Amino acid sequence: MKNLPSTPGVYLMKDSRGSIIYIGKAKNLKRRVQSYFQQSKAHPQKIIKLVSNIRDFDILLTDTEFEAFMLECKLIREIKPLFNKMMKSPQSYTYVVIDKDRKYPDIEITNHRDEQDGRLYFGPFPSKARVETAIIGIKEAYKILCSNPKRQNSLCLNHSIGLCIGMCGGGPALQEYHAILKDIIALLNGKNEKVLNDMKQEMDKAAVDFDFETAAQYRDRIDAIQFLLRKEKVIEFTGENKNLVVLENLSKETFKLFLIKRNEILFSKIVTIDNLEINQLSSLITKTFNGTTLPAGSLIKRDEIDEAQIIYNYLNSSHCRYKTIPDKWIRNQNDKNIENAVTKLIYKKQTITK
Repeated sequence: MKNLPSTPGVYLMKDSRGSIIYIGKAKNLKRRVQSYFQQSKAHPQKIIKLVSNIRDFDILLTDTEFEAFMLECKLIREIKPLFNKMMKSPQSYTYVVIDKDRKYPDIEITNHRDEQDGRLYFGPFPSKARVETAIIGIKEAYKILCSNPKRQNSLCLNHSIGLCIGMCGGGPALQEYHAILKDIIALLNGKNEKVLNDMKQEMDKAAVDFDFETAAQYRDRIDAIQFLLRKEKVIEFTGENKNLVVLENLSKETFKLFLIKRNEILFSKIVTIDNLEINQLSSLITKTFNGTTLPAGSLIKRDEIDEAQIIYNYLNSSHCRYKTIPDKWIRNQNDKNIENAVTKLIYKKQTITK
């Protein structure tokens, strides 16, 4: 451990048989790996048990923390180490589904997506518990938390306590319910945040009235809904299958170049400005992205969501800058447009990530 570098990378913990039992990533490998063997009394029981089984470890160096994140994700999926599975919450990927064609359409949760059933799906989301919290919060906010599953034109108990507008009784309330569903679909699509703003006002009001339990409930529901909206943004962005040229400065004269499409790094290389040929770089971009065109809006699979989240967060961080290269430039091999875009990207002012 004393000889470990203070650079980004991935570490692979092994047991006495040489089996990989845990994989982790670090911005600073030396500090992160040493932390497992320091202040052991402060560690959770799962970490203490992990450390007691470690007999050796390997490291894989990366140039950037982003690459360490992506490599860790890839290796965990391929190797499936015992302690990675033990330390991860028992979550299954979850979808929110709405069947708009039913007389009484409901907002439901499912673990499977069927593109042939004509229903509207949102997700996948990695936390079923947070999805459930968000859906209950939405239903309570719109007063559509109906407790009559059969809805045979009779008002439910929740209607009497103000949690259901009475769509279970049919009539005008049912028409109102269909209008509310349109608002909820707009909310999940990130196009209408009125319900979130209303909930924030109710949370603030409860806090002013010293009703901290109610304020905390609103806070948890707001967080859960925002969790859904963030994931939908990731899914939408990734589904657009953009051709991304990404740069991260390593020093004043060098940077790491990534060519990314969907949830995959197609090419990466350290580039020095002094030896940079823009036209050669443009040709490389065209060659790399050519033939990788995917239909925009194609579904994000469960095993893609983790990498998609890492890439999305990276692009929205201060560590890098990027340009999107349109498919038509790639198809037409329009090097001049690509050259101009890359030139602006390279010489754009950027703070060096330390």
